[in-house]
Amino acid sequence: MFKRLIPLAVATFAVGTDSLVIAGILPAIADSLNVSVSSAGQLVTVFALTYAVAAPVVGALTGDVDRRTVLLAALTVFVIGNVVTAMGTVFSVVMAGRIVSAVGSAVIVSIAMATATVIAPEEKRGRALALVTAGTTVATTLGVPLGTLIGGVDWRITLWTVAGMGVAAAVGIAVWLPQVELPATRLRQRLEPLRNPAVLGILSVTLLILTSGYVLYTYIGPVTEAATGAVSGNLMIVLIAYGVGSLLGNVVSGFMTDRYPPVRVLVSGLSVLVVTLALTPLATLNLATVAVWAVIWGVAGWLTGLPQQHRLVSCAPESSAILLGLNVSVLQLGIAIGSGIGGLMLPAGVGSLAVVSTVMVLAALLVTMVTTRGRSSVARADQTA
Repeated sequence: MFKRLIPLAVATFAVGTDSLVIAGILPAIADSLNVSVSSAGQLVTVFALTYAVAAPVVGALTGDVDRRTVLLAALTVFVIGNVVTAMGTVFSVVMAGRIVSAVGSAVIVSIAMATATVIAPEEKRGRALALVTAGTTVATTLGVPLGTLIGGVDWRITLWTVAGMGVAAAVGIAVWLPQVELPATRLRQRLEPLRNPAVLGILSVTLLILTSGYVLYTYIGPVTEAATGAVSGNLMIVLIAYGVGSLLGNVVSGFMTDRYPPVRVLVSGLSVLVVTLALTPLATLNLATVAVWAVIWGVAGWLTGLPQQHRLVSCAPESSAILLGLNVSVLQLGIAIGSGIGGLMLPAGVGSLAVVSTVMVLAALLVTMVTTRGRSSVARADQTA
């Protein structure tokens, strides 16, 4: 079974690296294409926005096709998009490549996770999902820093490498993965949960968290330039620190969510995030402090993910797959909005980015507390009646 899952993990690793590594090589792309860093940052915005829209639409359109065929087609689109990006010599061509890549990426991750749950025996589904989603975690911890280091030589090599990983995943899927049929869902069914106020409240928190994070993360090079000296090796240290923090946050989140109410875990993560992001201007002045800051940021940020998923699925367990798919689209929408706002605010300096990012997390914390209190009051009223 696990041999069949390895190509799926490679696919999620490739997509995770592709979607995140642009932040690390953004200054190099800007210099190469003769555009500002703010303009280059819109590559992240457009990628994420395309991903957010394409995920439910393409998922609905391909619902009747077996999953292996869809995965191979999506990986083909993904590879073509990265090849176009790597070969582009003008900004418009590179932008087109990112859009094409995003369409493929939008399909790959959701189908890879759904496929893992189908081909694994019920008693091993948890481990199967862990293996496939590990691709994204490893991308954050290792793929992005290594891609940034390679990009220090030539950013195009990074994209060629990502395209190569997509080819490797496609070969593995073609050889090892059987045909897999999943129940088809129409676009209307995929959007139906948005009529639930509780779902909207939870998704709005996800949107605010990701918007906050990508106001800073998209421009991590300029944000940490005072500490890294714009040296790719130093930036790699910062990205590794963030990746390690993300990994720790993911592990701690799972442990805490099993022992405590998800809302308590979420509020804890958001509270730490508020303080961490507010200290950004001071923490990014030298390499030692920025590395510690990046670890704490990674831990706190990833501490919020699992509780949010848990809260979402609890709203309607029978629609968990659709809800998690919506969550992915909202994640990408937050990335798009955050990178767009960050690009507009970048000329005003690191302090301005930190203020906007902190305010977004404060808003997420406020929405969480208000919506949770409202639901708790309703529950107590029902019990009294």
